[in-house]
Amino acid sequence: MTANAPQDKLIVILGPTATGKTKLAVRIAKELRTSIVSGDSMLVYRGLDIGSAKPDEAERGGVRHALVDCLDPADESFNAADFQRLAAEEIHAVNQSGTIPILAGGTGLYVKALLEGYRFNKNQEDSEYRASLEILAEKHGKAYIHKMLEKVDPEAAARLHVNDFRRVVRALEVWRLGQERISQDKQEDGLAYDACVIGLCSDRKILYERIEKRVDAMIFAGLEEEVRRLLAGGVSRSARAMQGIGYKEMAAYIVGELSLAEAVKNIKKATRHFAKRQFTWYRKMPYIRWFDIDAIPFEELVETVLETINNKFR
Repeated sequence: MTANAPQDKLIVILGPTATGKTKLAVRIAKELRTSIVSGDSMLVYRGLDIGSAKPDEAERGGVRHALVDCLDPADESFNAADFQRLAAEEIHAVNQSGTIPILAGGTGLYVKALLEGYRFNKNQEDSEYRASLEILAEKHGKAYIHKMLEKVDPEAAARLHVNDFRRVVRALEVWRLGQERISQDKQEDGLAYDACVIGLCSDRKILYERIEKRVDAMIFAGLEEEVRRLLAGGVSRSARAMQGIGYKEMAAYIVGELSLAEAVKNIKKATRHFAKRQFTWYRKMPYIRWFDIDAIPFEELVETVLETINNKFR
């Protein structure tokens, strides 16, 4: 897209996990006769269905979902730069067809990078250096590596949680190779899209109760069997796809590192922490129009969101 080209239009429905983003996005998509682009980092992987809360065909309601079931979890990885590129292509194609797509999802970095036009650096990798960091982490702990990042790039260290080890290592790797800051350059003149950004929020206590019920439902639906099937099918525990919440904990149970009760407890805890991190990202996005799902019936929410979208793009 050139500097003088009109911006593509985009509807965004985001929010922490378990706030009903998919349900609302599908309903709005039906009303507007458009399609959905997934903004979730795990839905791209085939076979990761239960633990990722991937909507099934019934939940999708006949609405096309892009960036779902695209990759083989055994040997393909996906990052924010990949998402930004593929989502941009899909959004542009839908705009060219005369409709406005809906981006639905809660992976904060992905959505923020797309909307704000982050320009990711393209430095090569240094596998030897990365391996040395992993050895240091095994010896001294992840916090030791995070403190290394604090010394050379305090902004990145403040942004990345100590347990987000992969990205902490990548930030150090990028700094070493080119002393650049990872994923920080972005457009200086507002958003990269003509976007209507809808946020769904909930009282934290109520949200945590929803998370507890969602995890219990995943266990009942067969999360253990899904993870066993993935492992038996050649997906390594170290694969990027298996680092998702629910998958790494269940895999640890399957190989005997945790009891089932401990795995379930850890999944719930990790999901609550994930919801907190999502809110941290969203606080950096002042253009979000928030709706409290506890305070408004669903049908009224649909009407209000449709009115907000119509007012934006009329």
